[in-house]
Amino acid sequence: MKVVVASGKRKSAVARAAVRKGTGLVRINGVPIEVHEPHLARVMMMEPLTLAGERSSKVDIDVNVIGGGVMGQANATRTAIAKGIVQFLEDEDLQAMYSKYDRSLLVSDPRRKLPKKPQGRGARKKHQKSYR
Repeated sequence: MKVVVASGKRKSAVARAAVRKGTGLVRINGVPIEVHEPHLARVMMMEPLTLAGERSSKVDIDVNVIGGGVMGQANATRTAIAKGIVQFLEDEDLQAMYSKYDRSLLVSDPRRKLPKKPQGRGARKKHQKSYR
């Protein structure tokens, strides 16, 4: 049985999707995607499935996601699902459609937090000076 494992990242969230032949069942950390909350995160995670249309009903996807916040996990999951479907089906048209719709479906977001610098409270903010 063919199983494809794909991963997606966003900030500190990492998602790993295992795609295998099936009936269109999608689970995130063991929970069906249809009951996942909040609604906006669910809609984001469903995007690659709705774009693929009937092709997504031929595969089962199990996603394990850790780290980060709710929306970071949703973005990482969305990337992992899209990459997994493209690799499993080996469909160039689907890959082109995903790239045209949103590049972050197939490419993980490389942006990271800036490190804190001296003389300040964060990456950019500095202590105020008074010359009185």
